[in-house]
Amino acid sequence: MTAPLTAPPQKSDRQARAVRLGPRGIVALALITLIGIAAFGWPLLADADSGLAHSQDAPWLFAALLPLLVGVVVATIADEDGGMDAKAVAMLGVLAAVGAALRPLGAGTAGLEPMFFLMVLSGRVLGPGFGFVLGAVTMFASALLTGGVGPWMPFQMLSMGWFTMGAGLLPGAHRLRGRGELALLALYGFAASFAYGTIMNLQGWTYIGGMSSGISFHPGDPLGENLVRFAAYCATTSLGWDLGRAVLTTVLTFALGSNVLKALRRATRRASFEVQVTFDGSGG
Repeated sequence: MTAPLTAPPQKSDRQARAVRLGPRGIVALALITLIGIAAFGWPLLADADSGLAHSQDAPWLFAALLPLLVGVVVATIADEDGGMDAKAVAMLGVLAAVGAALRPLGAGTAGLEPMFFLMVLSGRVLGPGFGFVLGAVTMFASALLTGGVGPWMPFQMLSMGWFTMGAGLLPGAHRLRGRGELALLALYGFAASFAYGTIMNLQGWTYIGGMSSGISFHPGDPLGENLVRFAAYCATTSLGWDLGRAVLTTVLTFALGSNVLKALRRATRRASFEVQVTFDGSGG
């Protein structure tokens, strides 16, 4: 007797996400985002007599950020509708290590930081929740690796978390593939590279002295006037740097994006992050 022929299983190209955001994860991310916005923007609303050095508020931000990052992970692990298991944590560690190793390759020269393109692709494949944690952890690891620990580090962690999370929120995650997807990711990487640089400029601009009055921060001045000076500051000091980051991210996305996306999707399918492990009561 011959065994009945069965069709080989169909490979699904469906978007597999290591972290599926449930209500708890959404609340944790919302809290992180609100704290981050307040941390970046409070000097713009402070009066002239306020202490504006972010070196003073950075430890408090870091102390608030770490428990909330852990909260995102715990929330997704506790999510009944799929969550972050040991395999997802292992992938988080691997991608964070690769990203941290990529960052020093450009040594920050002209904004050439190859880790940004990996963050875009990882966020796209693994979703916004995983993306935020990956971005923040990668920046933390790279700071330890390069000796870049300072009052700017929690701000970098927040900014990179938002950067990677944004890639996971892009449309067409289950349907868009090929050149169209690469074009979307390249466009996002280009624009978000400028957004990352602009946000990080805000962290330092409010307490850097010795600049001309046309681009320096004036505590207590109307918000509109300070924002005009901030735009002039960004154009004068970091536009070329951000352009280098944006161009490199775009080039690497088009050059390597297809293979990296396939590898990440293959890894997530084989790890079966969304498959729930169950045990039956039968023996033998």
